[in-house]
Amino acid sequence: MNNYIREPINGLTHLLGALLAVVGLVLMITKAATTESVLAITAVIIFGVSMILLYSASAIYHMVIAKDRAIAWLRRIDHSMIFVLIAGTYTPFCLISLNNTLGWVLFFVVNGLALLGVTFKLTWFRSPRWLSTAIYLGMGWLVIFFTGELAPTLGTGGMVFLILGGLAYTIGGIIYGFKPKFLQYKNWGFHEIFHIFILFGSLFHFICIYGYVL
Repeated sequence: MNNYIREPINGLTHLLGALLAVVGLVLMITKAATTESVLAITAVIIFGVSMILLYSASAIYHMVIAKDRAIAWLRRIDHSMIFVLIAGTYTPFCLISLNNTLGWVLFFVVNGLALLGVTFKLTWFRSPRWLSTAIYLGMGWLVIFFTGELAPTLGTGGMVFLILGGLAYTIGGIIYGFKPKFLQYKNWGFHEIFHIFILFGSLFHFICIYGYVL
């Protein structure tokens, strides 16, 4: 902590994530517009906005210096946005890649779980760290049951980036859940490294959606 930013590395890395998410949103909308599909445009807007919300909430929480009560609520919002990002990331795959009854079912299931997750985080924030991590990862890897339907539309390249994104989030989640002390080096620790893995997860999924879904 310094006099201006409470957690400089964590705050600035995810501020960068928020800015990159804005750029990514513009790029996706521009490309989706060429398809003249309202559904495609809507899907990428949902994904892009979910990234902006997650990284903005995280940046604000880690940067702002405020009273403990305010910080506690910012932390609740920060953690709740993880569910929003998961649901937002699923949206282009559900509505563009699948674009059938199965896609819509998955869309509503994931968004229902995200709503429950946000409620869970806002009402029982002191839940065990491992439980939150397990819920995040369980929602994220739900897609594995739909790889048979997604693979033909995404192709090998798309599946590679989809899986890389999932692995980056998973490694980050495991690091966050177990807080390994051996990762501590000067101002870097498990939390800072967790943030980097989350950025890479979003980057891989953006590449997948921009390059192979649209």
